[in-house]
Amino acid sequence: SEAMARQFVHGKRFFLDEFGIENDEAWLPDTFGFAAGLPQIIRAAGATRLLTQKISWSQTNTFPHHTFQWEGIDGTRIFTHFPPVDTYNCSMKGSEIAHAARNFKDKGVARHSLAPTGWGDGGGGTTREMVAKAARLRDLEGSARVVWETPRAFFDKAEAEYPEPPVWVGELYLELHRATLTSQAGTKQGNRRSEHLLREAELWAATAAVRTGLPYPYEELDRIWKTVLLHQFHDILPGSSIAWVHREARATYRRIARELNGIIETAQRALAGEGGTPLVFNSAPHARAGVPAGAAATPTTEGRTRLASREGGGHVLDNGLLRIEIDGRGLVVSAYDIEGDRESVAPGRAANLLQLHPDFPNMWDAWDVDEFYRNTVTDLTDAESVAPGEDGASVRIVRSFGSSRVTQVVSLAAGERRLVLDTEVDWHETEKFLKLAFPLDVHAERYASETQFGHFHRPTHTNTSWEAARFEACNHRFVHLEEPGWGVAVVTDSTYGHDVTRAVRGDGDRGTTTTVRVSLLRAPRFPDPETDQGLHRFRHALVPGADIADAVREGWRINVPERVVTGAGEVAPLVSVDEDAVVVTAVKLADDGSGDVVVRFHEAHGGRAR
Repeated sequence: SEAMARQFVHGKRFFLDEFGIENDEAWLPDTFGFAAGLPQIIRAAGATRLLTQKISWSQTNTFPHHTFQWEGIDGTRIFTHFPPVDTYNCSMKGSEIAHAARNFKDKGVARHSLAPTGWGDGGGGTTREMVAKAARLRDLEGSARVVWETPRAFFDKAEAEYPEPPVWVGELYLELHRATLTSQAGTKQGNRRSEHLLREAELWAATAAVRTGLPYPYEELDRIWKTVLLHQFHDILPGSSIAWVHREARATYRRIARELNGIIETAQRALAGEGGTPLVFNSAPHARAGVPAGAAATPTTEGRTRLASREGGGHVLDNGLLRIEIDGRGLVVSAYDIEGDRESVAPGRAANLLQLHPDFPNMWDAWDVDEFYRNTVTDLTDAESVAPGEDGASVRIVRSFGSSRVTQVVSLAAGERRLVLDTEVDWHETEKFLKLAFPLDVHAERYASETQFGHFHRPTHTNTSWEAARFEACNHRFVHLEEPGWGVAVVTDSTYGHDVTRAVRGDGDRGTTTTVRVSLLRAPRFPDPETDQGLHRFRHALVPGADIADAVREGWRINVPERVVTGAGEVAPLVSVDEDAVVVTAVKLADDGSGDVVVRFHEAHGGRAR
């Protein structure tokens, strides 16, 4: 999550206190893959070394190194070790130690590896039997030598003997447990929205403290942050806990939302003052409708959206920037960028297409989705109704399938270059996987996916088994595809899992198109037989003609909606930046109570900025 930097700080305190691990070490033994933005976060938290084990669980490809430098999206490198013992529950058996020695990919140039010992999943830690076994292996002929030492001592030796290890660039993708990006949608939405509400609460509370002297809610924010971070532990955020855990998590997120909204409203009321002027508070890190980031003002929106009947059935939405055609099935058959003179939807295809797959993973229901799920798919094209929305700028679509029902509102606001899709699913399926597809008329060999404090690129092709294994991947607020000079973004307010594939053009012309599908819901039976049952609301947007800057901006806007408060006059931003690539992700008062204002920001376009 985006709160990883804070999580490292609190996590390191725990490890320091309990296990004697040093300040410069980060331990992530059982994490389901590692985001490409993580090295810079680890380094920012003061660590320079990483130990983990989970990548050895990959099903298709064997990772080529056990000791290496891991390079993140900004070029930061972290000295990393994967224990070749291939378990985080090493009981110090001779067979385990022999496997570690035999399996060590870097032997010959490196001589030391680390074995995480003790009962992990079951709890209880290291036993006296394990200690005794290790003692017998201290200097046993024919066996690797085993010594007890601190992680610091191991890393010191490992770095000294292997000063120039190989470099791995980008994410450390786990070829397993891909369904944890989607399972338990309510828990994942609670996490995403709590993160954004915390950012809003800190921003407006800090602004009100500086501008009006309103007391800053130090204790409340600290307590809520710790609660949100606790719920990022597995198996809560991954969606692989028992039903009780997720019922409690959803209730906790609702309580947190009420508290944070109260903090936000109190701060905004103090800033707005007494008066009857409607003010839009813009919490997003970019200006919108004439309201600067972190400010409040009367919005200025030009133009209007026209809604008309479509020849052959359906409706047309046109705001002068985009022209959207929705056919009688409620599918988007055209999303035309008027300024760019370019069609977004792949020829012969339709976007806003819900697709339903059977979902029977070989193992670990809540954790896994296996690639063969794609062999069977049902396109949900039958609509009960496709009717104009009451606002004159939207179309409302209702569908039923199985025991479930979907209501969508597809809208095009005046002055906006994004088509918004609000999707409500009353979900009552079992062992099914629901996707939302956007076939795009873009020939792309790679696409950008947002991660913590930036983005990175994944291939769209499957040239090798490494690319083919990434059939389900993670994004935060957006994915972005482009040809030179023109691109499309798909942004989301709460989903993470997605897939991107290529297809031959459907109009007889040469070349390929690219399809983005976002993962909405699953219905595994284990460990929670009621997973995802009930009502869910999602918000996505299609942004034709988008470059990476548009993707970043629209991703934030859909996640941080504006708030309207009546007051006396405009509120100036506490912090402003003059470079669109610089995204302010936190404005708060320092935890030490000094009154200092803390600002966190990053370069979001993948380049350099001042």
